[in-house]
Amino acid sequence: MKKFLMGFVYAFRGIINGFEGRNMRFHGVATLVVIFVSWYYQLSVNEWIIVLILISLVWSAELVNSSVEELSNTVRDVNKLSYEATTKSRDIAAGSVLVIAIVAAIVGLIIFIPKIF
Repeated sequence: MKKFLMGFVYAFRGIINGFEGRNMRFHGVATLVVIFVSWYYQLSVNEWIIVLILISLVWSAELVNSSVEELSNTVRDVNKLSYEATTKSRDIAAGSVLVIAIVAAIVGLIIFIPKIF
C-alpha cells in the first residue's frame, strides 16, 4: 500500500517539476484565465466537462513533452552528443502539444464566441 501511495507523491512531484518549464507556466496561467472566463459566462455542465478535458489534455501533453526534453538532455549529455542529435524527438513531442493546443483553442472559440457576442 505504501508503494501505491508513494506513486501519487511522485506524480504530484512530476507536475510540480513540470512547472519549472516556461511553457507549462504559460499553460497554468492560461488555465486560470479559462477557468475564470468559464465561471463568468456560466458554462453548462457539458461545456465544463469539455473545457476540463481539454485543459487536462494540454497539461498532459506538455508534461510528456517536458519529460522527453529532460530525457533528451540526459541522453545528449551522457553520450556527449550534439543538440541536433536529439532534435527529432524534441520536435515530435512539441508537435503533440501544438496539436492539442490548437484543437483546444478552436473548441474554446466554439464555446466562448457565442457567449461573448
